[in-house]
Amino acid sequence: MKLQMLTVSSPPHIYGTDTIVGRMRDVLIALSPAGALGIYYYGISAFFTIAISILSALLAEFLFQKIAGKKVTINDCSAVITGLLLAFNLPPEVPFWIPVVGSFFAIIAVKQLFGGLGSNFVNPALAARAFLLASFPVHMTNWTLPDAVTSATYLGILKDDPAFVPQMADYSALLFGKIGGCIGETSAVALIIGGLYLIHRNVINWRIPAFYIGSFAVFGFILGREAFFSGDALLFEVLSGSLMLGAFFMATDYATSPITPNGKIIMGIGCGFLTVVIRFHGAYPEGVSYAILIMNLFVPLIDKYVRPRVYGRGKKA
Repeated sequence: MKLQMLTVSSPPHIYGTDTIVGRMRDVLIALSPAGALGIYYYGISAFFTIAISILSALLAEFLFQKIAGKKVTINDCSAVITGLLLAFNLPPEVPFWIPVVGSFFAIIAVKQLFGGLGSNFVNPALAARAFLLASFPVHMTNWTLPDAVTSATYLGILKDDPAFVPQMADYSALLFGKIGGCIGETSAVALIIGGLYLIHRNVINWRIPAFYIGSFAVFGFILGREAFFSGDALLFEVLSGSLMLGAFFMATDYATSPITPNGKIIMGIGCGFLTVVIRFHGAYPEGVSYAILIMNLFVPLIDKYVRPRVYGRGKKA
């Protein structure tokens, strides 16, 4: 009779039916509306960018684990999520090799070299986007409108053209994604629906997205583009760029976000503040990616100082 080796840990023991694959499946479902709209608006180029990014992420994980003699874990779908999120952060008309380079960087340099799933200290897809933006800025800022006309994004126009005012923007386009931008970031409605689905399924906690978006609005009003307390176009700022994608799908990544309720609040507020500072007063028209990456670095420190006190022990203990 073959003995089954069990892992023994100290109580309490809680039985749950959640699995990594199940959580990843929920994330895929939540991302589907934004992905479908991206393909609908930008056409076959967006579809190929998404497909190449996902396949490259799977290939990178498979090859690294095979060469390193590790167990191949591509069936857990985490590489699929990384590839999809990277594609969502890419312009639809990028050359085919851009998602390949980005996926290999995200999977190997950011994820696998630090121990694999759950061991990475920054979000792999965002780190890959930052790497690509620094290495290939022309390709990464070549925006295409849904009618195949090349144009800057609203945030890019606002950064470069002082005559542009948010009231000139098409708010229905901001809501439903019929504007220039990255494949998966332009439809606020689709991303909100997906985010609410994840909250309903208890895949993510509501604190990070709520405090991220809320603090962004508050700091955006206080630290206005022109002067203090001059931020009067908050709806435009909230709906523009990758704020919704970052708040619901990037900042909430398990491995790179705090585990305590208060820590999640601090994470959300920090991301909101940094996004405003970078977007309003920095060189880049957008600040979500760098804000989240910076806060990722502070997560161990946040968890250290906001961990709950063990019941029955004093503060000194």
